[in-house]
Amino acid sequence: MVSIMNEALQLEVGNKILEVGAGSGWHAATIAELIAPREAPRSEWGHVYTVEIVQELAEFARKNIMKAGYGDRVTIICTDGSMGHAEKAPYDRILVTAAAPEVPKPLIEQLKPSGIMLIPVGSAHLFQNLIKIKKETNGKIKEENLGGVAFVPLTGRHGHKF
Repeated sequence: MVSIMNEALQLEVGNKILEVGAGSGWHAATIAELIAPREAPRSEWGHVYTVEIVQELAEFARKNIMKAGYGDRVTIICTDGSMGHAEKAPYDRILVTAAAPEVPKPLIEQLKPSGIMLIPVGSAHLFQNLIKIKKETNGKIKEENLGGVAFVPLTGRHGHKF
């Protein structure tokens, strides 16, 4: 799934990325390799900002990112990812690794014109579709359904309510 999502995001060196759901840090590390390769000049590097609502997971991801040597290309923030991270917006790409009941408006707002977002949308219990959103330069949104997926539910203000 990580490879499928990375390909669909059409990542480029220099992109600024928001990942919602840091988990172990693995997905952020794979993105960092693509948007900030060590062989590229640092001035051309992109950056991954990954948000995680669960404090223990944020700490786990932070330790993994630092241990693997990605601390200069990945920042982990413990916050409600359904609200995005407006402080560093707008983003070239946004990926959400938890299923939302619908696309959170703050994430659309934080996506740059010409940006791409991937988000699983659907029920909290495995019936979801991976939606690719393209924001045109005029701000219009185009959605494409990339097919069925199964993700954990997104929590927070714009997530599933339990």
